[in-house]
Amino acid sequence: MGSQMNNNGGFRAKMEHYMYSGEKKHVMAGMAIIGVIFGVPWYLMNRGTKHSSHQDYLEKADRARNARLHSAPPASK
Repeated sequence: MGSQMNNNGGFRAKMEHYMYSGEKKHVMAGMAIIGVIFGVPWYLMNRGTKHSSHQDYLEKADRARNARLHSAPPASK
């Protein structure tokens, strides 16, 4: 039968027990796991970036657009 099967049941039985038991330690462990799953990518995406408002973004885009338009050579007709 394999080494996973013993008197307490297999891996699936243990996972179902942890998932549906409602014991405080299992709930806290689940919250910690979910926090890590969502927290690590959030941290990696947001590190080193400065959060700016939408108005700051529009002003930066306007400056870039003006610099691009004023630095372009005049078009010959």
